[in-house]
Order: sequence, then structure tokens, then C-alpha cells
Amino acid sequence: MPEEKKEYAISVKDVTKVYKMYDKPIDRLKESLSFFHKEYHKDFFALSGISFTVEKGQTVGIIGTNGSGKSTILKIITGVLTPTEGKVQVDGKISALLELGAGFNMDYTGIENIYMNGTMMGYSRREMDEKLSEILDFAEIGDFVYQPVKTYSSGMFVRLAFALAINVEPEILIVDEALSVGDVFFQAKCYRRMEEIRKSGTTILMVTHDMGSIIKYCDKVVLLNKGQFVAEGSAGSMVDLYKKILAGRMEALEEELELSDFSGGMLNEGNPNSPKGQPGKLMKEQITINASRTEYGDGRAEIYDLGLMDERGNLTNLLLKGERFTIRECIRFHADIEAPIFTYTIKDKKGTDLTGTNTMYEGTDIKPVKSGDEYQVEFTQKMNLQGGEYLLSMSCTGFEQGEHVVYHRLYDVANITVISNKNTVGVYDMESLVTAEKR
Repeated sequence: MPEEKKEYAISVKDVTKVYKMYDKPIDRLKESLSFFHKEYHKDFFALSGISFTVEKGQTVGIIGTNGSGKSTILKIITGVLTPTEGKVQVDGKISALLELGAGFNMDYTGIENIYMNGTMMGYSRREMDEKLSEILDFAEIGDFVYQPVKTYSSGMFVRLAFALAINVEPEILIVDEALSVGDVFFQAKCYRRMEEIRKSGTTILMVTHDMGSIIKYCDKVVLLNKGQFVAEGSAGSMVDLYKKILAGRMEALEEELELSDFSGGMLNEGNPNSPKGQPGKLMKEQITINASRTEYGDGRAEIYDLGLMDERGNLTNLLLKGERFTIRECIRFHADIEAPIFTYTIKDKKGTDLTGTNTMYEGTDIKPVKSGDEYQVEFTQKMNLQGGEYLLSMSCTGFEQGEHVVYHRLYDVANITVISNKNTVGVYDMESLVTAEKR
């Protein structure tokens, strides 16, 4: 049978965006007046030869670290920016929610901006009259809609912008990080509405740092890094590659790109007992460590290395809810100690202890150690915390003559980002098994 021809809502082909960077403002004038066409600028490639497609009805995510070119490519697709080279084709009516302020006149009221944006999208005033009530009900900003938008808080602004973008029956919806400004309840409302229009066949292109949303909603994900196209594929495999970029493991990333086609799920299924990283490098050099951590102790022990491993044994700060993970500590002793205790604690951003344990609680007795001994301690458990940002602390302590002694403590030494496609109420998931029967 002949292969079914795909219909593309968005086609990006060999798109490059170059900015001229001048050391001093006067250099721009010098260059324009130069008789010999001397250049006073350096070229900065915000995007370099980017190509990908979005099929009609697909939800596609674009991920990457800050400065990867995610917002730039969205602006080119929406026509806000013009590419230096390359071509973008769009088939469908676009509604875009880019950074705060895009497409709004700050001196106009909320109502005036609604009608202005509707006109720009090709709707008549009568058509916008019919949509107005639904937009205002969704935004929930009350009488502020009659005030100039320059008086709005960022939360009110994103409410109005999203309500407008999502209630004009777009064929293509483009959403940048703007949603992260709104409160959690409004975010949930927006995602529910996005799910509704996704099921109705609307094409969605989204940029977000929320990996839980990427995994939950996206049919395909495009990964960018420093303006370069890295790969595209299933959400799980692209998030796994993204974790390598976050950990600075570019050699492992390049090897993965050579060996994989990213047609399936998560990468690197393998032995979870051996961390996968760059050989010869310490674990702590391959994950994100807090440069402003608090560190103290009497110096008789030293935590000289540490790592976080996901279920596949990859060194990473990014963990999936529901998967097993390992915290590893490597300790060197500088004195004889009778009974050292190894610990870890996970806290929220406010500093509240959420969970943790130590070798004493777990019944793992450490024999007396000698100066010069080295130990490796691993804590392996299931990640049941909700999706979010957390802080990891660890220590080597003990009791001497009934007194608690700290040999070495690393306070807030690393961050843990938990990504989830199902958050329940509260701090952690009880993993309830639910049945419902008609009686």
C-alpha cells in the first residue's frame, strides 16, 4: 500500500538566525560608514540550521536549556522575527502566547486588546462580541479588564493573554513559558483547556521547562542546545537526552545520538548498579552541585564525592516520579572512628524536611574505621515525592560519649528535580489502588 501522505501544520527547514553583536554602540555606526566594508561586529547564531515538522493535530514540545533558541524559533514561526536563512511554512490560523507583553498595547485596556488581537487574527467585531463572554469568564480578572494592561500584575496579564489565545478556536496554538507566571490553580485550568482543544484536533506547539507536562501531553519532542538541533523523538527519550545536557555529559550525549533512532521510550535500559558517566571523572562533576552550599564538620571524615542515579544508572539531578533512584556518597576518613553514621535528607525549597534516613535507622552498622579508609554508601529507594524542586543534604556523623558529633555535613548540596505526569494532593503519593463498582 502507498504510504499515507502526512499533512504538516508547521514545517521548519534549515532555519538560521544570526544577530550582529557590537562591543560598543559606536561600532555599529563605524561599520555602516566604512568605505572598505570593515566589520566591527561578531556574529551570534541564536539558531543554526534548525529543521523539524509538526503534523496537524500533534502536540509537540520544544525543550532545551536557557539560550537554546526555543523562544527564538517560536517567534520565527509566529512571524515576530524573520529568519536570516531558511524557510518556515505554516498551514492554519495561529494563536500564540509568547512572553508577557507580546501582541498587547500596554496603554489599551484589556477589552481593547481583546478586540485588537481578534482583528489581527482575522475575526470581525461581531465574532469577537460572541467570544468576549467566554474569554472574560476564563480570565477571571473582574473589572480590571476595563483598565490599561500596563496596570496589571504579571499573573493578571497571563490570565487575560491565555484566555484570549485559547478561546479563539485556533487551528495552531503556540505556548511559550508564559504559563509559569500564573498561580497553580490557573495553570491547572489552562492545561485542562489545552487538553480539550488537543482532543478536538488543534495542533499545539509548546515550550516549557516542566518535564512532567512534556511527558504527559506531547506526541513528539524536539531537543535544542545552544541554537543547534540535537534530536527529535518520543517524550521519554528526549527527556533522557535533556538530562545528559543538564549534567554536562556531552560525550555520552553524542554517543547516544550515534547509536539511537529515538523511536521508542526511555533510553539506557541497563544495569542500575553502575553509574553511567564520563570515565575518570568524579560523580559530582557530572551533576549540578550547589556552589552556595553550607559545609561544616570537625574534618575527621570527608564526603569527597556524591551522585544521584536514576533507575537506569544515569547520573542526573532529574528524576522521574515512581521510579527507583540511588543516592551515593563516597567518604574518606582522616581519623579512627568507632561507629560512623551516614545520612541523607530531602527538603522542599522552604527548608522543610520531607524525608530522609541514615545507616543507623536502616540497621546498617558500620564497623570501626581507620584513618585512610574509604567507604561508598548507597541509599536506593522509590521516588514518591510529587513533581517539583527539592534540595538534598547529606552527612557523616556519629555519637561519642552520648554526644552527637558531625564529622562532615553538606547542607543543600544538590537540587533534585522530580518530573511527574500524575501529581496527587500533598507532598508525596500514597500510590492508592482505586476500584469503583456499581452495587
